[in-house]
Amino acid sequence: MSVDVGGASSAKSEPNVVPLCDILLVLLIIFMVVTPMIQQGANVALAESNYTDNLPEPGQMITVAIKAKGEVYLDDKPVDNIDKLGELIIDRMEELQRTDKKVLLRADVDVEYGRVVDVMNAIRNADIELIGLVTKKRASALE
Repeated sequence: MSVDVGGASSAKSEPNVVPLCDILLVLLIIFMVVTPMIQQGANVALAESNYTDNLPEPGQMITVAIKAKGEVYLDDKPVDNIDKLGELIIDRMEELQRTDKKVLLRADVDVEYGRVVDVMNAIRNADIELIGLVTKKRASALE
């Protein structure tokens, strides 16, 4: 009597990876849809410009936002005293371990010009080397 060990009735021990691939594809699609919608900072109506550069990814730079009524936000947290904005930016940079001294400024289109200048002065008090003004792309008549 001989026993057939490698016959057709032996069970395979390979894992089925098809359900895992399906789950990974669904997660990839979710991240691709959600990532562009993530915005750092307070929601403001930005001014339009013909000349805009691509924004860095959310979370890569510290953002200061000024809403239409003049409220100032550091990332998504309100700043009560504008005179302490420079200190808050320095603290946030240390918290995030940032060495580059760059800040994005998002100002609502209806905010007073003097308020924007005051906020820029407060940012400069933190020895920030570069202040980027964020705008949105103007829709042209040809599109």
